[in-house]
Amino acid sequence: MEHHVCPWWMGYFLINPFRAIAQNPKKLLSPFVKNGMNVLEVGPGMGFFTIPLARMVGETGKVHCVDVQEKMLNALKRRAAKKNVLQQIDARLCNETSLGIDDLTGEIDFALVFAVVHETPDRKKFLDEIYRSMKPGSLLLLAEPTGHETEEGFNKTLAIAKEIGFEIAGRPQIKKSYAAVLRKK
Repeated sequence: MEHHVCPWWMGYFLINPFRAIAQNPKKLLSPFVKNGMNVLEVGPGMGFFTIPLARMVGETGKVHCVDVQEKMLNALKRRAAKKNVLQQIDARLCNETSLGIDDLTGEIDFALVFAVVHETPDRKKFLDEIYRSMKPGSLLLLAEPTGHETEEGFNKTLAIAKEIGFEIAGRPQIKKSYAAVLRKK
């Protein structure tokens, strides 16, 4: 599929509370995220998953959010401040060639990449950066929307992930998404 980044203004549609009917953040993430964890969320947009993640990691945890769009991150920070969870969030602006997370090498307990891989120009480099940030044995929840990715494309992404060193730990059912839980060996 063609490389394309979701426009920043679409972020308002993505934080619609009705989205939680099909993709409830707490239900999707609570099996993986505990108090005190270091979480990486790539492509948080305006924080649909970020704010629940910040509550789950609590005051001793941190959610490191990386996005290519400053307007998305600014909206996320405003929303997080209103919800009193900004102190748990490390919002970072990255670019299309690097996530800028080298300082997190081996620090991440759980990573979330939801509806982002189809927007990246180099899937292998993208997944490799995430892999390096993770602790051995930690998990990555990877999900791609069926409207933006094909099953064949998602399977190619999984093959790349395996080459890097991930193993498939599960295939959760997420509405309107292809999804996999990957474990860092």
